[in-house]
Amino acid sequence: MEKTLTIIIPAFNEDATVARVLQAVMGVNIPLDKQVIFIDDGSTDNTARVLLDLKNSHPTITIISHKMNGGKGAAIRSGLERALGDIVLIQDADLEYDPALYPKLIAPILEGKADVVYGSRFTGSDPHRAQYFWHYFGNRLLTLLSNMFTNLNLTDMEVGYKVFQREALENIKINENRFGFEPEITAKMAKKNLRIYEVGIPYYGRTYDQGKKVTWKDGVAAIFAILRYNLFR
Repeated sequence: MEKTLTIIIPAFNEDATVARVLQAVMGVNIPLDKQVIFIDDGSTDNTARVLLDLKNSHPTITIISHKMNGGKGAAIRSGLERALGDIVLIQDADLEYDPALYPKLIAPILEGKADVVYGSRFTGSDPHRAQYFWHYFGNRLLTLLSNMFTNLNLTDMEVGYKVFQREALENIKINENRFGFEPEITAKMAKKNLRIYEVGIPYYGRTYDQGKKVTWKDGVAAIFAILRYNLFR
């Protein structure tokens, strides 16, 4: 029986990219069936309308609608409730991460080497857009702090591309609503003593004018999340 990859795609005000994301996801050649779940996280633009059109042309995709914006963690929590796949992958809707990378990301799991795979924007020879020193510095600082508590040697804890064997997510409850999801899930995976791998990925980062949503406030919240989920049960 062929395995299934569940692709969870949170979307908030991404009407310009959701159709291209779906086209890219559907075009990836992998030895797995695909379950695609979009979460419209209270968008105020035309994201809901675009997703409805996509549903009409791709009846197999699942669309979850939040009446109000809850944040990335809240969207992923809703997606996980509907996930049926043997492997679960988080895909941002803004095309900063290219779905063509799926074969590379899932390979360590399919080969039986990994339970969890993180992409890394800071390792490997792939192209990375140069921008925002303080954003880069914050990411590295948060990764270092997380590593100190988890005893992992990740290079990019905050990366959007995270892939999980279904078993790795068993008995995991996501509490964080926004970008605190990243340190929370990392701490919970580390506590389960799972085989966590990283693979280098290219990164096509957006500017804030282009719709980037992470701010310094999310960095501060991430610090508290690192402490909360590593020091307390």
